[in-house]
Amino acid sequence: MSIQDPQAAGLAALAGLIADRTRAACLLALLDGRAWTAGELARHAGVAASTLSEHLGKLVAGGLLAEERQGRHRYVRLADARVAQLVEDLAAQVPSAAVRRAPRSLRESSAGAAMARGRTCYDHLAGRLGIAVTDALTLRGLLRQDTGFALTDAGVEWFGTAGIALDLSSRRPLARACLDWTERRPHLAGVAGAALCRHALGARWCVRVGSGRAVKVTADGERMLSDLLGVSGADLR
Repeated sequence: MSIQDPQAAGLAALAGLIADRTRAACLLALLDGRAWTAGELARHAGVAASTLSEHLGKLVAGGLLAEERQGRHRYVRLADARVAQLVEDLAAQVPSAAVRRAPRSLRESSAGAAMARGRTCYDHLAGRLGIAVTDALTLRGLLRQDTGFALTDAGVEWFGTAGIALDLSSRRPLARACLDWTERRPHLAGVAGAALCRHALGARWCVRVGSGRAVKVTADGERMLSDLLGVSGADLR
């Protein structure tokens, strides 16, 4: 292998796409799993719409984002779950000291605390909420972590009993470990993680906080997670 290897060129190009603060901010924002307009992302990143449009064009051309148009509006989202995994895994490698700084306002402090408490990571739960659920599944023998993440037979049965449908025909892994960038421990991703998150939001066990990725557990959610998994309410706050 040499610098002439096309894979080396491709890897360098991919790294270059992410190695820009504005584009990185967009990728992190889109980890909420939803489609954003260019204007929303421009405001989030703190740049002009014209500047943001150029960045989005590069990310779409590079295969990291998918573009959708509805009338006059242009929406972008992460291309797929693999891109989300890449972004989250890279974010988890950032040294803690680099992301820990004193919040500049009470609003920023509250937003940071909400993200650490519970959030969506593309299509599954993360933060202390995601870790608490993952630990509870493991403690009850529903999830194995000793040789990589895997649902046990009892785990598959538990999802059915809880009324959470699993797409067993999906090409995605049924269960996958995703390193949590705030907790620095793996939480549940894959088909099972996505199904659990989708059900939790649909049944209003969790609700979104504002327009970002943060979620909080409702009173019904605390009761259901306690009944189904024995998760303590203190672990969800």
